[in-house]
Amino acid sequence: MKAPFLLAAIAAASSAPAQQDGGALFQKHCDACHRSGGATRAPLPDAMRSMTAEAVLAALESGSMKAQGASLPAADRQTLAKFLGLAVKTSEHPTGICAPDTPATSDSSYWNGWGVDMENTRFQTARMAGLDESKVPNLKLKWAFGFSGANTVFAQPAIVGGKMFFGSGDGTVYAVNAKTGCIYWTFKAAATVRTAITVGAVIAGHYTLFFGDVKAFVYAVDSQTGKQVWRVQVEDHPLARVTGAPKLWNERLYVPVSGVEEVSAGNPRYECCTSRGSLVALEGATGKQIWKSYAIPAAPKPTGKNSAGTQLHGPSGASVWLSPTIDATRRLVYVGTGNEYSAPGTEFSDAVIAFDVDSGAMKWSRQLTPGDGWNFGCSTAAGPNCPEGHGPDVDIGASPILRKFAGGKDVLLVGQKSGVVYGLDPNGNGKILWQTRIGKGGALGGIQWGMAADDKVVYAALSDRKPGKWEEEGGLFALDILTGKKLWNTPAPKPACLGKPNCSAAQMAPVTLIPGVAFSGSMDGHIRAYAAKDGKIIWDFDTLREFETVNGVKAKGGSLNASGVVVVNGMAYVNSGYGALGGIAGNVLLAFAVE
Repeated sequence: MKAPFLLAAIAAASSAPAQQDGGALFQKHCDACHRSGGATRAPLPDAMRSMTAEAVLAALESGSMKAQGASLPAADRQTLAKFLGLAVKTSEHPTGICAPDTPATSDSSYWNGWGVDMENTRFQTARMAGLDESKVPNLKLKWAFGFSGANTVFAQPAIVGGKMFFGSGDGTVYAVNAKTGCIYWTFKAAATVRTAITVGAVIAGHYTLFFGDVKAFVYAVDSQTGKQVWRVQVEDHPLARVTGAPKLWNERLYVPVSGVEEVSAGNPRYECCTSRGSLVALEGATGKQIWKSYAIPAAPKPTGKNSAGTQLHGPSGASVWLSPTIDATRRLVYVGTGNEYSAPGTEFSDAVIAFDVDSGAMKWSRQLTPGDGWNFGCSTAAGPNCPEGHGPDVDIGASPILRKFAGGKDVLLVGQKSGVVYGLDPNGNGKILWQTRIGKGGALGGIQWGMAADDKVVYAALSDRKPGKWEEEGGLFALDILTGKKLWNTPAPKPACLGKPNCSAAQMAPVTLIPGVAFSGSMDGHIRAYAAKDGKIIWDFDTLREFETVNGVKAKGGSLNASGVVVVNGMAYVNSGYGALGGIAGNVLLAFAVE
């Protein structure tokens, strides 16, 4: 769940002479991490060179790499940015604008937000999907949309009323025609929009879009015009961000808050750490805060100094990376939390937490992996900010899935980076009903972004990065919801990209389910469809190539990672490109239809 980071220097960098060129500066301050790629989760230089120079500079001066950038003179930061980034600006006026009279379809099918429903099942019904097992093998590429100056495509699209809404790395939010990809309007947020977009009709009778950015701002935007209705910042910590889609229920917006402070902790001079994950409830109509609850109730306090003499703080961490899950019956909202960043340890990291929807009171917490203190100071030889006895970094980064059964015998399905899938009892304060290991897990392993489930089976994709052992890296698993019994699993096919940098068979992307078919994306650039009954691969598309785009932007595919397939009205959409976390860079959104 960790954000991509740029120019990481685990040791504090000394000032470099301004006359040094970009290559020399990179060699001195950045090469140790960025040449190793997947080993430290830093993007390789080739991936960063698909970003704009302004994006690289922003990361060094105000983004996730601010702590590392602060040790360099301003001139050196600018030289590095020019050396690594593209000269183009992402604010250029887009082409591919819809004609004034271009209608959106009147079809009532939709995919709203991250998990398509309040329970985050990622299960699209047959009526909404317009696709079934007989049609999926005939899917063909219909159009492609490119993102200028990007190496990663985060934001999963939302589709309502024939219009598709999605964010981008430079903060631009697009409204496009779902059938053709032409652009109706754009909106510019203050920073990268990673979240899926939630659509609701709560303001002046218009559909309103809700989303967050990586500066922890949350926005309400008119879906018809692209005009801002309101904007609020839900956390003032400088490294806080909103990465999970807000959930709108009963005219309240529930916003998850995460952070990238653990990246800054790679610098021994950074005072690690003072941020905590949280959940914030806002009025949908105004953005006014109703309540805010931290995943770790105790505020951080000074705890001592590290070996470099830097002040330390704790407890910290437990980011809430993805969209919350609403339990309307129990009036609870569930979130999964990440690892701790610093000591002391708590019982709230790597946990599922239930908050009261009305008051924000924590009703219960179920920790699945204790003692998981980790930050980027632990990436290589343990640095001064690495917590003693540090953990494996196995966040619960995926949204919990709630499945309901007769008599209230419901189950909360949780996938973790540890490689374990859990069934928890929402009637028993999250008591573990069953647990099934599908992989070895780890920082880039296990279940990364999410599972999908119908009323009988939960489908989990495995991401166990093992350099040189592609046979052990990925696969799709089907488990019985009530028992956790493995029904089948399909190992990852041999990647066609073997021999290329960052090629992997790991399946990090969230699973998407329609009746009879499960979709799963891979780090090797393939999007595949599996027969739900037995796991047979019935469709496979390799995105690792260049595409001609409807908006005229030069684009290519890459790893499939942070977002899943969206299926609406006979079409399937997916993002391709993930130049972080040891992935292959890309910058395209692809749309498929049956010919």
